[in-house]
Amino acid sequence: MKADELFQAARAAMSKAYAPYSRFPVGAALATDSGAVHAGCNIENASYPEGWCAETTALGHMVMAGGGRIAEIAVVAEKMDRIMPCGGCRQRLSEFVADDALLHLCDARGVVETVSFSAMFPRSFDLEQNR
Repeated sequence: MKADELFQAARAAMSKAYAPYSRFPVGAALATDSGAVHAGCNIENASYPEGWCAETTALGHMVMAGGGRIAEIAVVAEKMDRIMPCGGCRQRLSEFVADDALLHLCDARGVVETVSFSAMFPRSFDLEQNR
């Protein structure tokens, strides 16, 4: 998948964000190793800061569509260039990422930097390590 296509999917998802409390719309798109793309936006509620992040929404779509291993992730925010997934989303994503997964950091115009997911989150909590 081209990083720009993943950015476009993340930006389209961001346009659907429900963020009346933070006024901080975010979009994310995941590409699986089979090429499927799943996008999501952040969704807030009145008991702010409860709600869920764009990455969590995208993961939910991916799991409901049958799952897979994540090969690439793009995240975009209306008010912050190069937004990184929060700690909770990094852990959630780590359950599904391929060993060589890429994270595309975006601004309003497109991908501005690509990093490996493992470099960005090198030591996730893993029950297998504790057995």
